[in-house]
Amino acid sequence: MTGMEARDAELKKELDATLHARKELGADYESALVDSFLEKVEQRLDGAVDRRVRRQLAEQQMVVARDARSPQGSSDSWGERFGFGIVSLVLAVPLSAIGGGVAHLPGLLVAWVGIVGVNVVQAARFSPNFFGRRRAKQDSDWDG
Repeated sequence: MTGMEARDAELKKELDATLHARKELGADYESALVDSFLEKVEQRLDGAVDRRVRRQLAEQQMVVARDARSPQGSSDSWGERFGFGIVSLVLAVPLSAIGGGVAHLPGLLVAWVGIVGVNVVQAARFSPNFFGRRRAKQDSDWDG
């Protein structure tokens, strides 16, 4: 049973108990019983809203903390990326010559796979959504 199903079952039990108490006590206590049940529902909703707000605040704090540490906020991030690309291309020439000269086509392929791999990692470092990462599915608001 998931958290939401358990809470729904708990709420259903509360409702059944309220209805049973109403049958036993009569219509005179109906208003008090309904108020009591609605107070329990309101407390449950308040708890769910509080958890959602805390979760969103924590997510916002994480985003702010990541942005503060992120090199994207610095003014030289474009220069760093440009410089890395230039250095990568400059080093590609001798690496291609060595790889192709020693191991022919397989050596050349290994050299270029390494060059491309290093550049992909660098691009992913500056763009966290580079690989198309998505947000994880949110938990139920009823989960405690």
